[in-house]
Amino acid sequence: MSTVTEQRGQDASLAAPAGESALDIAGLQTWYGESHILHGVDLNVARGEVVTLLGRNGAGRTTTLRAIMGLTGRRTGSIRIGGRETINMPTYRIAHCGVGYCPEERGIFASLSCEENLLLPPAIGAKSGSSKSDAQGMSLDEIYTMFPNLAERRHSQGTRLSGGEQQMLAVARILRTGANLLLLDEISEGLAPVIVQTLARMIVTLKSRGYTIVMVEQNFRFAAPLADRFYVMEHGRIVERFGVAELEGKMPVLHDLLGV
Repeated sequence: MSTVTEQRGQDASLAAPAGESALDIAGLQTWYGESHILHGVDLNVARGEVVTLLGRNGAGRTTTLRAIMGLTGRRTGSIRIGGRETINMPTYRIAHCGVGYCPEERGIFASLSCEENLLLPPAIGAKSGSSKSDAQGMSLDEIYTMFPNLAERRHSQGTRLSGGEQQMLAVARILRTGANLLLLDEISEGLAPVIVQTLARMIVTLKSRGYTIVMVEQNFRFAAPLADRFYVMEHGRIVERFGVAELEGKMPVLHDLLGV
C-alpha cells in the first residue's frame, strides 16, 4: 500500500482550489456510542466543486456525510460550512446553512404522490448570490425538465415508483429546498445504466449552476468522470487525496485500496 497521506499541508496540490470554501473539515473524530468510527478526518471542498469519497464498505465514508449533518453520536474537531463552525449545531440548523443530504435509503414518503413529495420540503435558504425569491430552490418545472420520468409519474404514489425513479425523487427533493451543498450517498447503487446516465447528467448540470457536491460512491466508473477531486478512506481515515489530473497515475494505488 502507498504511504498514508494524512499529514496536513503536505502538498498544496492536495488542497481545494483557491476561492470561496464550501466545506472545511479538520481533525474530525466521530463515535457511535462507544465505537470510534472516524479518526481525524481532514477534508476541504471549494464552492462549485464535485468531490468524491472512495473506499471499501465500512471505511467511514457514509459516517463522514452523517457527521457533517450532525446525525452521528459524539463529534470532535471542526466542520465549517461556508466559513461557519457547525460542529456543535443540531441537524436542523446545519440544514439551514444550505446543506442537503440524500441518504442511501432515500426516505421517500410512500403514501404521498411523487409531486406531493416534491412539494413537502421546506425552504432552507437561497443559493449564494441569489435573490430572496430563489429561496425555494428549483421550481417543479425545472425539476421535471431535469427528470422527465418524474413528470410522467407526478401523480403516482411513492410505492409505485421504480428504484431509479425513487432515487431521482430523493435528489429532486433536496433541489427544491434551496440547498447549495449537496451530500449524495451511493445514488447510483443498484440502478439501471440508463438511470445512472441520467444522474450523471444531473450532476454535470448542477455543477454548471454552481452547486457544490460531495459524493460517496462505490461505482468508480460513475464517479470518475464527474469529480474534480477524490478522497480515499480506509478505517475511518483519509489515506489518499488527489485531483482529476492525477487520476491516471493513481490507478495502481486505487487498485490496491479499492480493487478497481
